[in-house]
Amino acid sequence: MPSSKSRTIFACEDCGAQSAKWGGRCSQCGEWNTLTETLIKPSSSNKSTSIIASIPEKLSDLTVGSEMRIELPFRELNRLLGGGLVRGSVVLMSGEPGIGKSTLLLQSLAGIAAQGEVVLYVSGEESPSQVSMRAERLKAGGESLYFLSETELGQIISHLDELSPAALVVDSIQTVHSAEILSAAGSVAQVRECTGLIIQWAKSKGVPVIIAGQVTKDGTVAGPRALEHLVDVVLNLEGDSLGVYRILRSTKNRFGSTNEIAVFQMSEHGLEEALEPSMLFLSGRPVNVPGSVVTVAMEGSRPLLVEVQALTSTTVFPQPRRTSTGIDFQRLLLITAASTKRLGIPLGNQDIIVNVPGGLRVAEPASDLSVALALISSYKNVAVDSQLVALGEVGLGGEIRAVPHIEKRLTEAARLGFKSAIVPRVQAEEIEIPGIKIIGSSTLGEVLGKVFPENID
Repeated sequence: MPSSKSRTIFACEDCGAQSAKWGGRCSQCGEWNTLTETLIKPSSSNKSTSIIASIPEKLSDLTVGSEMRIELPFRELNRLLGGGLVRGSVVLMSGEPGIGKSTLLLQSLAGIAAQGEVVLYVSGEESPSQVSMRAERLKAGGESLYFLSETELGQIISHLDELSPAALVVDSIQTVHSAEILSAAGSVAQVRECTGLIIQWAKSKGVPVIIAGQVTKDGTVAGPRALEHLVDVVLNLEGDSLGVYRILRSTKNRFGSTNEIAVFQMSEHGLEEALEPSMLFLSGRPVNVPGSVVTVAMEGSRPLLVEVQALTSTTVFPQPRRTSTGIDFQRLLLITAASTKRLGIPLGNQDIIVNVPGGLRVAEPASDLSVALALISSYKNVAVDSQLVALGEVGLGGEIRAVPHIEKRLTEAARLGFKSAIVPRVQAEEIEIPGIKIIGSSTLGEVLGKVFPENID
């Protein structure tokens, strides 16, 4: 039976857990000062719903055709989504303010509208004049692209039923509120309720919806964690807002593989996709400069060549500094300790700075060997061959361990003109790639003798 009275609950802004009374600490996630008061109105028994009644069907009778996806104007974005935007799916796109979320969403909608489909862009953050100026700069428009400045979900749903668009963008979900819940827009209850109703509408109408989401100061999606579980796809737009490169990363995808990325370049006409991202990450790479080594990182199914830079200098502080950008800090400490212990290189009194130019984060252990070589190169002030790539995981014993997808990585390196590769010995004997010399090594000591044969001491 529906409740006949309004009631007050306290919901955690981090995990969405509900409590009947306020407390300083959430009993579910353990965070402090995250419980906020929310007033829930009584539900109406005659409340209309857009859910269409369904019946059980045999799984073998269900068919999926090419018409189930809508192609976007970006080939890289289509690949990231698994072939296009699935009808009836809900995509959450997050990113820091000013990173280019609204630009990418408007360009994507304009591409669908260019195919003759009616699309709707709903914004609760910007006025019509602001969006119009952006559309003019991006040359995004047409008779099929509609704009709605509205934040009340009931009004948005009524306009959707009248317009019947082929695709919808909501920018952003934290600005949308429902009159059924008497709490501020952006609260846990509002975000959960509004997202749930949008998902119901999308599934019942078979219309794809892209939701823009704000992020917190630590880079996670604002609102309850359940928001990411509700949607079908989660995309995160990364990069320096003052730079030109943007990396769109898939962290969840019910219709394709995860951990894929698409690389874009910001221009005066909006975001442009980079079909050769390895060339972008290697552009401007110095030649014959100590501390620079190239590795091949796997982002999903795609190999990317990136430069790893390292700089060592004798510290003037009691405690030497360790800084990493684009490389996992714990891996850096492991590699530094292994190089010091197994090679006898005194890095304990050195300030160490490691960087991956271009804004890409390389988290896999396959880049360990390139980090170790860059550190040794900088310490010895001897440059590594600019046409060499290094692949391998470094263990605490100084051993070089195998890495996955070694053949695909080396094929990409050979295609881009690299002539030699340092790889784990256990894999060097199993593969042969035309155009690239494969050098197998079992330990860091072997690598040191092959890369710096005249500077071992």
